[in-house]
Amino acid sequence: MSILKIARMGHPVLRRVADPVADPTAPDVAQLVRDMIETLEDIGGVGLAAPQVHVSRRVIIFKVPEARTTDIEGDAPLPLTALINPTIEPVGDALNLGWEGCLSIPGLRGAVPRYTTIRYRGFAPDGSVVEREAVGFHARVVQHEFDHLNGVLYPERMNDLSLLAFLEEGQKHPIDLAAYARGEVE
Repeated sequence: MSILKIARMGHPVLRRVADPVADPTAPDVAQLVRDMIETLEDIGGVGLAAPQVHVSRRVIIFKVPEARTTDIEGDAPLPLTALINPTIEPVGDALNLGWEGCLSIPGLRGAVPRYTTIRYRGFAPDGSVVEREAVGFHARVVQHEFDHLNGVLYPERMNDLSLLAFLEEGQKHPIDLAAYARGEVE
C-alpha cells in the first residue's frame, strides 16, 4: 500500500469529469481503494475521491465518525465505505448550510448548501451493489466527494463567499450558520 499525494486546487485533474470504472472488481481498482484508505487514514480526513490523488476515475471513499453526526433523524456513524461509479439523487428540496473543508484546499473552510437527504447507488470493490439513503453529514460527505468526480470543488457550490475563511480564523471567530440562515448574523 502507498500514501498518495493529494492534488490541490488549481491542478487540472480536479477540474475534469472522472472516467467511469469498467470493472469495479479489477485488481487495479482494489489497489487504488487500499491506497486511498491508507492516504485518508494518514491525513485524518473523512472522505477522498480518486481525482484528489491524481487518478481520474469514479471512485470515492468516506466515513461518518460519531463526532460528525448531526441532530437530523437518521444521521448516524458509518464505517469507511468505498463506492465505485456512484450516482446520487436528492430526496426532496430541503437544503442545509454546513461547514466544509477539503484536503485539496488545505487551511480553508466554507459554508456550503447541500441537500439534507439523498439517495446514492454504486458498487463496492467486491462488485456488490451499494444503495443507501443518507441524511445530514452522511449526505453532505457523499455529495462533497461526488462533486470531485465531476470536477467541482466546494467553493463553486457556495452562495456567499464571505463565508469562506481560513480554518484558524473561523475557529477564533465562529459563525453560527443556523443564526446566519435566519438573518441574525451579518
